[in-house]
Amino acid sequence: MKNFLAPPAFKPEAEPGPKTDARYRALRWQVFLGIFIGYAGFYIVRKNFSMAIPALGPLGFDKTELSIVLSMNAIAYGFSKFVMASISDRSNARRFLPLGLVLAALSMAFMIVPVQCIGAAHKTAAIVMMAVLNFLVGWFNGMGWPPCGRVMTHWFSIKERGTWMSFWNCAHNVGGALVGPMSAYGATWFGSWFYGTNEKMYFLIGTYAFPAAVAILVAIIAYCLIRDTPQSCGLPSIEKWSGHAAQNYSEKDEKAISVGQIFKTVLSNKLLWYIAFANAFVYMVRYGCLDWAPTLLTESGQDLKNAGWAYFAYEIAAIPGTIFCGWLSDHVFHGRRALPTMIFMALVGLVIFIYSQNYSNFNVVVGCLIAIGFLIYGPVMLIGVQALDLAPKNAAGTAAGLTGFMGYVLGTAVLANIVIGWVADNWGWQPTFYLLIGACLVAILFMALTYNAEKYLAEDHRK
Repeated sequence: MKNFLAPPAFKPEAEPGPKTDARYRALRWQVFLGIFIGYAGFYIVRKNFSMAIPALGPLGFDKTELSIVLSMNAIAYGFSKFVMASISDRSNARRFLPLGLVLAALSMAFMIVPVQCIGAAHKTAAIVMMAVLNFLVGWFNGMGWPPCGRVMTHWFSIKERGTWMSFWNCAHNVGGALVGPMSAYGATWFGSWFYGTNEKMYFLIGTYAFPAAVAILVAIIAYCLIRDTPQSCGLPSIEKWSGHAAQNYSEKDEKAISVGQIFKTVLSNKLLWYIAFANAFVYMVRYGCLDWAPTLLTESGQDLKNAGWAYFAYEIAAIPGTIFCGWLSDHVFHGRRALPTMIFMALVGLVIFIYSQNYSNFNVVVGCLIAIGFLIYGPVMLIGVQALDLAPKNAAGTAAGLTGFMGYVLGTAVLANIVIGWVADNWGWQPTFYLLIGACLVAILFMALTYNAEKYLAEDHRK
């Protein structure tokens, strides 16, 4: 496996000229398309268990048991995004990403087994197997972001990375949006092939098998498109080709280093810890608003259909907001990430305050959720980009993995789910809103600690 994943050797560098430039540009579009399609594929087989829960209830499984299975995915993903990133930094992205996607797809497909072959008659065994499989789904999904980050640092310069990553980041919206239709149509098209007239079991095909098959096809396409580094294709480094480099860039960063060196480099970088803690509070706001919006709305008298549309509006608004934020960071702030993140988080805090004063008014709430969705995903994306900027290229995936770990484990599981749930349950919604506004301020504070480290980018622009 070590040899299979080893980065490809550098090829002799092509002579500079129009032909080399044209090939460089073409390959950049090709690898970008590869990581966009590949990353979207991970979201086809990530949170499918949520779609299966309504159909599992009539088969004899209750919500408390299923919630345990559901939680395994987020916990595994948070840890994997950090641990697997250290392996990704020393691996061929062209192979690492498709391998993770195939393993996630197979784990998802096997979710059929505990339902069909074990069932509620042996509930404990079925739940344990579901939990293990959903843990594996989350773990292998953690192999998606790091190789994409590796590709970004090698093929796109620091002055343009924000824009390219803002478009790439929309891949998860595309993949996530496909899960619902695939579940419905997969069950309709293929359910009878496997279960005849037993329609209660059709969901197993639509929710698990059909998306898994599509994800494996996506993995093959991604393998055909992705290339690890420009040097492996006989091209110069992106710093040499573009003329733009991070302040800490060194040609030594092009070579893989040991896992111990990667962790030492990342964990000793105080700037990475600042943005990792900032990311935890950004994720607290992101999921604190998203996950609790349906509950708040239904408790305020709205029906579930209206709550669902509000949820939908929040996610859709993320696409233009992410792209706009990435464009601003490159073209207005000249590659700086801290300042636009701080501005967007301040605006999020303002919108949450308006939300807190009008949460019984459905129209105002939807407007606020659209605004929060538009504003919050830019900082989510930019912190990931900043992690790539602040770390050496041969440790970039692990750096982004650290921010992801803090975002999902501390920010989502602890702060957004447990803390906000407890505060809302014991103190009500108004203190919850103040808690979210406080999270915006703490995120701004941590980002401010990295402001000086990015000043050279603006100075370079003025020269």
